[in-house]
Amino acid sequence: MNDQVTISPTTLSIHLTINGREHALDIEPRVTLLDALRDRLHLTGTKKGCDQGQCGACTVHVDGQRVLACLTLAAQVEGRAITTIEGLAGEDGTLNAVQAAFLEQDAFQCGYCTPGQIMSAVACIREGHAGSDEEIREYMAGNLCRCGAYPHIVAAVRQAAQELRS
Repeated sequence: MNDQVTISPTTLSIHLTINGREHALDIEPRVTLLDALRDRLHLTGTKKGCDQGQCGACTVHVDGQRVLACLTLAAQVEGRAITTIEGLAGEDGTLNAVQAAFLEQDAFQCGYCTPGQIMSAVACIREGHAGSDEEIREYMAGNLCRCGAYPHIVAAVRQAAQELRS
């Protein structure tokens, strides 16, 4: 005879605004924004790297500020504007200045870190931290590139910052 009782986990009903679109989700309270994006909403541009907040591959914007989606609970960002790499390009497919600069500067090799690098670069420029290569390196330091494309990444951020200033 089996006397075990199965307890179902608590489920939250949340509404997320991602890239200007509303999404309703029923999730457990412990679901991270990263897992909600990738596994529930199939927005796989945001990458799962270390899953510990160390690499920056999961960088997204919440209300215009960069956050690590692997360390952010989905329930924490309800009612806030979330932007992922899929939301940077224009509706007509026109690339964001940073995306275009990454292509022009060949600022990637394997490409795994690229979405997080681009999201951090957009924030870095918006925050006013792209005045010099040293400043770019400092404010992009939370995003790791295992391939070592850092000189090209810095060049891409510099190029995009200059284009956006003019």
